[in-house]
Amino acid sequence: MVLLMQSSLPLMPEQASTVAWEVDALYLSLVGLTLVISVGIAGTIAYFAVKYRRRSPDELPRPIAGSVKLETVWSVVPFIVSCFIFVWGAALYFEISHPPEGSLDVYVVGKQWMWKFQHLSGQREINELHVPVGRKVKLTMTTEDVIHSFFVPAFRVKSDVVPGRYTYLWFEATKPGTYHLFCAEYCGTSHSGMIGSVVVMEPTDYQAWLAGGRVEGSLSASGQKVFQDLACNTCHRAGGEPAGRGPTLEGLFGKPVELENGQNVIADESYIRESIVNPRAKIHAGYQPIMPTFQGLVSEEQLLQLVEYIRSLGQAEGSGGTTTGAPVPESQRSNPLAPTQPNNIRGGPGGASGGERRGPQGPVRPEENRRPPQ
Repeated sequence: MVLLMQSSLPLMPEQASTVAWEVDALYLSLVGLTLVISVGIAGTIAYFAVKYRRRSPDELPRPIAGSVKLETVWSVVPFIVSCFIFVWGAALYFEISHPPEGSLDVYVVGKQWMWKFQHLSGQREINELHVPVGRKVKLTMTTEDVIHSFFVPAFRVKSDVVPGRYTYLWFEATKPGTYHLFCAEYCGTSHSGMIGSVVVMEPTDYQAWLAGGRVEGSLSASGQKVFQDLACNTCHRAGGEPAGRGPTLEGLFGKPVELENGQNVIADESYIRESIVNPRAKIHAGYQPIMPTFQGLVSEEQLLQLVEYIRSLGQAEGSGGTTTGAPVPESQRSNPLAPTQPNNIRGGPGGASGGERRGPQGPVRPEENRRPPQ
């Protein structure tokens, strides 16, 4: 029924992701339910208006006693229907809002009035994002100025991009093509020009695109350079060296971090960002709050590079690593049956670290990541 209605409604965008048909099914079901109820109520009103109309000026209506059965029916039935809609919508929301493990990671920065994308292998794009078909893609997004909203109608996915924090969005494209990308939040005078496209390619074509682009170094290598330029290694020393004034970053990403107030939080992307721009927000247990803030000294793109570099130093086992665009088996191209853990718990100052990731030539070990490429 969904496909039939979509083919007869040319204004609806095509379905090009694994969740598109689920969103359309829920939406069209709500439209159909609203239509049935509206027509039913309007028809009942018209029928009663005719049947029980006053036939003479002195006619008095016959008193009618209340009906417990009728009142029970019109209370219980809408309640059951509302619960069904809530459960259906909540299940779809959790599926869309929780990126699956093993996704292809891409970092996104919104700016008046453009979209900037950074791939783990180092490729950068503006207002155009290349992804492989049949592969889950996770976007970690932030903005340099005002609130934006990342919206791809053909994928039926949309998420606000908020200053000072990371938001996440994922999709899995089902067919190659070029699909429109919009900013769905009014963001200034040139809001209407903040558009772009998502280019979905076959896995082999995507690998050729990755190999053919000009790359100055991987995202983690760029983050390592920023890390050294800011002299972060004077306090956060590598494992095996004398202890520094800040915690060691190796193997910390994705692990619980104990704070000075006794609470435990998870070292994720938001934790790293907050530790850099507001290091006194949550104090790491066993360390003094001496780290200065780097607010305004590093851009959002550099913050994302630092996040990826720290992640590459040794991610906690089972916390979900980053991946490249290599083809995956057909069995892994469908959506998971259960949502994964959200990455929105914050940690304390001093930084965190990430795990082994896969590069174009295979696994990149932490020891190899400590040196910039020659």
